[in-house]
Amino acid sequence: MMSIKTLNALTHYTDYVIAHVHLGALAWNGGLAFAMLYYIVPRIYGTRLYSLRLANLHFWAATLGILFYAVPLYVGGVTQSLMWREFTADGTLRYPNFLETVVRIVPMYALRVVGGSLFTLGAVAAVYNLYKTARQGEFEANTADEFPPRTHAPAAGGPWHRALEARPTQFAILTFTTVVVGGFVEYVPTVLVRANIPTIAAVKPYTPLEVEGRDLYIREGCVGCHSQMIRPIRAETARYGDYSKPGEFVYDHPFLWGSKRTGPDLQREGGKYPDSWHYLHMRTPTSTSPGSIMPAYTWLYDAQLDVSHTEGKIITLRRLGVPYPDGYEKQAAADLRAQAERIADGLKGSGIDAAADREIVALIAYLQRLGIDARTTPATVASVEGGQ
Repeated sequence: MMSIKTLNALTHYTDYVIAHVHLGALAWNGGLAFAMLYYIVPRIYGTRLYSLRLANLHFWAATLGILFYAVPLYVGGVTQSLMWREFTADGTLRYPNFLETVVRIVPMYALRVVGGSLFTLGAVAAVYNLYKTARQGEFEANTADEFPPRTHAPAAGGPWHRALEARPTQFAILTFTTVVVGGFVEYVPTVLVRANIPTIAAVKPYTPLEVEGRDLYIREGCVGCHSQMIRPIRAETARYGDYSKPGEFVYDHPFLWGSKRTGPDLQREGGKYPDSWHYLHMRTPTSTSPGSIMPAYTWLYDAQLDVSHTEGKIITLRRLGVPYPDGYEKQAAADLRAQAERIADGLKGSGIDAAADREIVALIAYLQRLGIDARTTPATVASVEGGQ
């Protein structure tokens, strides 16, 4: 259903995606895992399950937990999307401040906590039940192989695919060959034909400091709450600016499009706020965005930026196709320090005493680069729009 364009436009980047994924993780993967344990443990210990009541408790706790976990997220996801897309009669966004949509679904997060707690309670009961089952039996290290005799021969004829299914080795080889050929046909042209890789002349490689800042952005999981791809949908271009182009990401390894917006999209974040705003926001999010549920990242202000791998990162990115000049890796450290000093000096001009070699400076450098190269029009987002 989510592959349908109109439905995807409504659900993507919302909590609907999280509900969809966790429904599978908890009900399918979790259900299978515990079902196998309930089946296997009594047999390998040569006994019966310790408590059927505990198993039933686990079942109902897990079932109710999944419902309380997933259903509120489905509701919250649709609520988010409808609020993001709503316009007033005069054609302006009804909720221009992203935080308005976050605050509205906080009760759904509370119900999610209830559901997760119930599911965890059931899992604890299962672990105790299986532990007591093992204690009352004796582990069978070796069991004689048994296989029920075939009682009848397969019927002649039948569907044509039985001929393949009866030959697992040949079937596996044919399947593998098909997948390889299909992947080869799809992948090779994109790699070898440059015409298939759109480029934008204004888009330049990240500076060494921005490369380090991007790695910090990944390390801290920022991409889990912020997307970096604006879809060509009226509500998104009105809120964030011009929609994203494929060529903007040609030097991103890996891309950071994301799949969830707990906070606003950051594709056009560069230049929207001064460096001092980002400095304060990362340390105390509510100081710049009242009502924010974003955690503080205080360690970024104390941790010294590790630049021991900067040279290697530049070399690796060049091998991946990023057009850094030959030998630039030898100059990268000097350029990194120079840019960091400029950002630190700017922060000092705003009354913030920041050391140039801190991780927060590198992260600010990356955030201020986002969307700058390909920006064709001024940012259309009102300055009141905050973070998470």
